[in-house]
Amino acid sequence: MAKKGNRVQVILECTEHKESGAAGMSRYITTKNKKNTTERLELKKFNPVLKKYTVHKEIK
Repeated sequence: MAKKGNRVQVILECTEHKESGAAGMSRYITTKNKKNTTERLELKKFNPVLKKYTVHKEIK
Protein backbone atom coordinates (compact mmCIF):
# COMPACT_ATOMS: atom_id res chain seq x y z
CA MET A 1 0.00 0.00 0.00
CA ALA A 2 1.08 3.54 -0.65
CA LYS A 3 1.84 5.81 2.28
CA LYS A 4 -0.70 8.43 3.21
CA GLY A 5 0.58 11.80 4.23
CA ASN A 6 1.69 15.28 3.32
CA ARG A 7 5.22 14.49 2.08
CA VAL A 8 5.84 14.99 -1.63
CA GLN A 9 8.91 14.59 -3.83
CA VAL A 10 10.34 17.81 -5.27
CA ILE A 11 13.12 18.51 -7.77
CA LEU A 12 15.76 21.14 -6.95
CA GLU A 13 17.54 22.79 -9.90
CA CYS A 14 20.68 24.96 -9.82
CA THR A 15 20.08 28.66 -10.49
CA GLU A 16 23.69 29.59 -11.41
CA HIS A 17 24.14 26.79 -13.94
CA LYS A 18 21.77 28.35 -16.49
CA GLU A 19 23.65 31.66 -16.40
CA SER A 20 27.09 30.03 -16.77
CA GLY A 21 26.27 28.45 -20.14
CA ALA A 22 27.92 25.15 -19.16
CA ALA A 23 26.55 21.91 -20.58
CA GLY A 24 24.24 19.73 -18.49
CA MET A 25 22.18 20.58 -15.43
CA SER A 26 22.57 20.03 -11.68
CA ARG A 27 19.40 18.62 -10.14
CA TYR A 28 18.58 16.95 -6.84
CA ILE A 29 15.45 15.09 -5.68
CA THR A 30 14.23 15.50 -2.10
CA THR A 31 10.99 15.43 -0.13
CA LYS A 32 9.13 18.13 1.74
CA ASN A 33 6.03 18.38 3.88
CA LYS A 34 3.60 20.37 1.74
CA LYS A 35 1.40 21.19 4.73
CA ASN A 36 4.18 22.89 6.77
CA THR A 37 6.23 24.27 3.84
CA THR A 38 3.83 25.73 1.28
CA GLU A 39 6.39 27.97 -0.47
CA ARG A 40 9.12 26.64 -2.76
CA LEU A 41 12.30 25.23 -1.26
CA GLU A 42 15.67 26.93 -1.67
CA LEU A 43 18.74 25.00 -0.52
CA LYS A 44 22.49 25.32 -1.00
CA LYS A 45 23.71 22.12 -2.69
CA PHE A 46 26.94 21.10 -4.44
CA ASN A 47 27.08 21.55 -8.21
CA PRO A 48 29.63 19.04 -9.60
CA VAL A 49 29.95 20.83 -12.97
CA LEU A 50 30.77 24.23 -11.43
CA LYS A 51 32.60 22.52 -8.52
CA LYS A 52 31.09 24.76 -5.84
CA TYR A 53 28.05 25.10 -3.59
CA THR A 54 25.20 27.00 -5.25
CA VAL A 55 21.55 27.83 -4.56
CA HIS A 56 19.14 25.20 -5.86
CA LYS A 57 15.44 26.13 -6.16
CA GLU A 58 12.40 23.90 -6.39
CA ILE A 59 10.96 23.55 -9.89
CA LYS A 60 7.41 22.62 -10.82
